[in-house]
Amino acid sequence: MHDTDVFGDKVQAALIEQVKQIADGLAQTFAPFCEVVVHDLRNPEHAVLAIHNNLSGRAASDPATELGLARIEDKSFPQIVANYANQFADGRPAKSTSIGIKDAEGRYVAALCLNVDLTLFRSMQSALEQFTATDASPVPESLDPANAEVLRQRIDQYAARLASSPQLLKADQRRALMRELKAGGFLEMRRAMEIAASYLGISRATAYNDIK
Repeated sequence: MHDTDVFGDKVQAALIEQVKQIADGLAQTFAPFCEVVVHDLRNPEHAVLAIHNNLSGRAASDPATELGLARIEDKSFPQIVANYANQFADGRPAKSTSIGIKDAEGRYVAALCLNVDLTLFRSMQSALEQFTATDASPVPESLDPANAEVLRQRIDQYAARLASSPQLLKADQRRALMRELKAGGFLEMRRAMEIAASYLGISRATAYNDIK
């Protein structure tokens, strides 16, 4: 073997070792919902080099997947294939991302793959949809005081003129706002001071002091 070949093999091995460390970190972060696999594409018949949070039932030295084989055969294959639908052997739905790792010559030598088990998340989604579902009321009702949204919109408009947000207004700006609201009759509505104070992120006592 030529010295250049030996050097190239060492560089590729070092590159794959770094990918293994990244895979370990990702697996620890996203456990237990995400399987993280490192493929050594230099050896497609035994491509699986490391597998963390094993959800697919595969083992080290298992062969490359169809996507891995396609990547080996085509240097122009997309380096990142993200969020594609997949399925584990037992039928569980998965979302997968495959990241190809190239050497300095542009050849694919490894792949980092993430497979997320969607079963739990879909169950949670169904539960949340059921919990947040609403039915029509025989009588229209709102727990928000009449015209409260108008008051909030007026506060938003004032803050926008100053390129700010209601909660970030300075004390002098807030006092000027409260004077404008009072002059415009916005503070005459029921619970107006409470609504304004809550929206501005201040106490009612502070709100009353602002208009004195």
